[in-house]
Amino acid sequence: MSDAFHLNCPVPLNDHATVQMAHGGGGRLMRELIESVFRSVFDRTEAAEPPHDAAVLSSREGRLAFTTDSYVVHPLFFPGGDIGRLAVCGTVNDLAMAGARPDALSAGFILEEGFSIESLRRIVRSMADEARVAGVRIVTGDTKVVDRGKGDGVFINTAGVGWIAPGVDISPARVAPGDAVLVSGDLGRHGMAILSVREGLEFEGALESDCAPLADLVAAMLAAGADVHCLRDLTRGGLAAAVNEIALDAGVGIELDEASIPVAEPVAAACELLGLDPLYAANEGRLAVFVPAEVADRVLQAMQNHPAAVGPARIGTVVAAHPGVVELKNRFGAGRILDFLSGEQMPRIC
Repeated sequence: MSDAFHLNCPVPLNDHATVQMAHGGGGRLMRELIESVFRSVFDRTEAAEPPHDAAVLSSREGRLAFTTDSYVVHPLFFPGGDIGRLAVCGTVNDLAMAGARPDALSAGFILEEGFSIESLRRIVRSMADEARVAGVRIVTGDTKVVDRGKGDGVFINTAGVGWIAPGVDISPARVAPGDAVLVSGDLGRHGMAILSVREGLEFEGALESDCAPLADLVAAMLAAGADVHCLRDLTRGGLAAAVNEIALDAGVGIELDEASIPVAEPVAAACELLGLDPLYAANEGRLAVFVPAEVADRVLQAMQNHPAAVGPARIGTVVAAHPGVVELKNRFGAGRILDFLSGEQMPRIC
């Protein structure tokens, strides 16, 4: 027998430590990946329905909110979270900003050939854990595999639905002069936590992402009986982008008190060292609230009593002057325009 002759088994191995192209091919390996990695973790109902092309959800009274988002954060694991936790929190929070109670999510995965199955399991478990905390179900999904070197480990797309109770009307169109502007906590943690890991930087004090679901916090504010005009989570572009969007969409001016805006010392120090502005740094567990001035204290109290708010503060006022423009006033009363960034301060932070 020739030394060059080798027997090869025509049946591929099923137990792989990394993602294979066949995991996205629609055959046995894809089914086993879906069953062992995804469905076994996400589908926790006592009488799970057989797999189908669409999830069927029971309807209830109320208006339906629907959102979708994609996550390409680098690195995949960071202090305070990972891409899986981020995907769940980001989608839940988008629904909550419309006043919706999140109900169900989908999860789509773009996997790169060679990606570690153990890392994928870790991400999926993180998603399932966060979904339980947020009170939502992950009910449907999809997987695709791309060639080695054509992705970056894993990208995730999530979509979500939630229900808006009767009488809840939260929209930029309701923002009006005289409204108070509040934030639910200190700013810039997520962006600086990502940057510190990505660039191998070490700062004095812990820098962890603020990644957290905010639906319960929103529910607490609404339960306080306040007429919440508008909500916005402070993700890409940070506080600056969010308030500029509201000013333009509502046709109002916004004046912020710089000294009242909470920024933790480690974040402030890191931003100063790197020449960055914390008002533009991303957050994944903070929101801005626009409410009538007369109920601002009630809303602030509701936030202070909730664990998802960390040092909430009243930071500004909506004005009729300079519509579409945000002005930032310092402790001496001098003001400057707080505009949109022209470029990207920190790419791939969500």
